[in-house]
Amino acid sequence: MDVKQVAFRWALKNAVEYGGKASVNAVMSKVLATDPALKTMVAEVKRIVEQVVEEVNSLPVEKQSSLLAEMFPDFEPKAVVSAKTLPKLPFAVHGKVVTRLPPEPSGHMHLGHAIAGLINEYYARMYDGKLWLRFEDTNPRKAELVFYESFRKGYRWLGIRWDYEKNNSDDMEVYYDYAQKLIEKGCLYACFCKPDEMHRQRETMTCCAHRENYTEASLKVWERALEGSYREGDVSFRLKGFIDSQNTALRDPVLFRVVNHPHPLHGMRYHLWPTYDFAAAVQDALCGVTHVLRSSEFAFRDELQNLIRAHLGLPNPVYVEFARFEFRGAPTSKRIIRELIAKGLVTGWDDPRLSTIEAVRRRGLLPETLREFTLTYAGVSLAKKEYDWTLIHSINRKLIDKQARRFFFVKNPVKLLLKNFQGASVDLPYHPSQNLGSRTLKVSDTVYISDEDAAGLKKGDVLRCKLLANVRILDVSPGLVIGEAFGKEPVQGVKIIQWVPEDCERVKVLRYGELLKEDGSFNSESLQEVYGLGEKSIESVKVDEVVQFERFGFCRRDLPSELTFIYCHE
Repeated sequence: MDVKQVAFRWALKNAVEYGGKASVNAVMSKVLATDPALKTMVAEVKRIVEQVVEEVNSLPVEKQSSLLAEMFPDFEPKAVVSAKTLPKLPFAVHGKVVTRLPPEPSGHMHLGHAIAGLINEYYARMYDGKLWLRFEDTNPRKAELVFYESFRKGYRWLGIRWDYEKNNSDDMEVYYDYAQKLIEKGCLYACFCKPDEMHRQRETMTCCAHRENYTEASLKVWERALEGSYREGDVSFRLKGFIDSQNTALRDPVLFRVVNHPHPLHGMRYHLWPTYDFAAAVQDALCGVTHVLRSSEFAFRDELQNLIRAHLGLPNPVYVEFARFEFRGAPTSKRIIRELIAKGLVTGWDDPRLSTIEAVRRRGLLPETLREFTLTYAGVSLAKKEYDWTLIHSINRKLIDKQARRFFFVKNPVKLLLKNFQGASVDLPYHPSQNLGSRTLKVSDTVYISDEDAAGLKKGDVLRCKLLANVRILDVSPGLVIGEAFGKEPVQGVKIIQWVPEDCERVKVLRYGELLKEDGSFNSESLQEVYGLGEKSIESVKVDEVVQFERFGFCRRDLPSELTFIYCHE
């Protein structure tokens, strides 16, 4: 079997399917699957695959497609994930559309919030409308100041600009006025049932004994609750909904409850707090929101919020729901993330294995990548889909390739001693096609190569140190390869390897994989530490700058005090 031909076949297919850039790992897995015997020579196969992928990726996309059709007519690539245009909003009037960003400041912003935020901003700008940033913070036990700022920073990083900002908790007196009206209308009643009893009633569609209390009695309880006369759990105020409704949200839900806990913005000023549904229903009307764009997990609440507004004589928005955005192996649940942090399985909310905005920024994703992914590929759909990271990485690679400086790097270095080599100065541009400057590498008779390239070398082998010299191997021993340099002009058909000069820097690269396995359990192999050597000029890389370590991948510098990088993708 011609391994190079098989690799070329799969590299072409992979490149055509993913915007012109084939992935070494993806091609490797396909090549190895063609013949089990190849698994005994992984290093050699990888060398061939890397050369083929580099060759294929250097071709224009049109050339890749024509070669695939010409050389392998039987080989059809799978349908490319097609770009879409977001549909028009129903009942939208130009200049009148108002959408909102409604985060709950009880956790850090994650990719789901980002995608929903980009969709809301897109429509507000499409119709020359307005966009609210409105914090849904009427649960004092969950709201924290750090989370408010997490969302502000996250939205700004994405390039989202809102027109107005407010906190739901700023309108407590407004909620109280509306609640009193509901009590006076006989739509809201004071209930002294404990939570477990309330749950049983709702489950069995049984009315509460307090439901028929006189309005005057509920008003007196309301006034005492406002004064702070009740402890948590003593009393709640429930909507007279439809106890036999198939929609459980309508079975006499709690709209107000006592919470004796300091609020991060208001301290202990208030004791009686509205639930999410009441606050959201009122705020959407107060803010003039015309279209509520949100994930479909909230769909069952639409009917309840419309009922609340109907009782209060407030207008309803148009609902546009889409499937929740999930990413394979990266939990968005705040509960799960808190457990992982508490157990020490992740380092914090910005651990790159998570899907928080702080995490994906550390992973080297550009805000433009998330915008393109959202508006061009994800879109507004009710079809539930769990995305892997392949498409996002493909978009990010395309965007970052033109601005990322290139550096020489080898992992797990092995010394290569060059006989008959007098030293040299090698001038290299930081980018093959963009004007990003250059650097000069001072090379002695000692360089370092990766252990993968050193593996399998034997006396008499010929290879080429990229852009430096051809080398004939004289001797191989653990940790040391001795070779003879014999010319600078490339020799056809020989292996080309990466190297770094003797004057170099120690580099650590953190490679992050999927945090959770398919069964939801923790993946203990989701973090790998790679140690290697990089050329001296790697010290010039700034924190947060994404660069390409040649023949290794794109990496982002993570720390100012040491040369620690986070692997982004190929």
